[in-house]
Amino acid sequence: MQRYPVRADHRGKLALPELVTCARACFDSAEAEGTHLLSHYGAIERLEAHPEGRELAVELTMNPNVSSEVAGETVQRYNRFLQEVTGYSAKERAKRLRKSATGVPAQG
Repeated sequence: MQRYPVRADHRGKLALPELVTCARACFDSAEAEGTHLLSHYGAIERLEAHPEGRELAVELTMNPNVSSEVAGETVQRYNRFLQEVTGYSAKERAKRLRKSATGVPAQG
């Protein structure tokens, strides 16, 4: 399970109805099950997401046996979903992840 920090001005998108709306916009389909969002698209066989405090927790099951075109489109849509919900671009998320791994506090 991966946890992504969410900008303060995007934390309203952690509410389940907002998560479902964002997922439907990015993946064409999504549903709420209990307190979790469930979706799938392309190489993503199963995406399960839910808020954990000020973070978004995501668990993915991927299908590695897809064409490179499907894989590329899946990555683009997944990054778009994460940016919409967290407020951080893929580059910003990677930078924050590197800093948290080294123990240096992330800025911004």
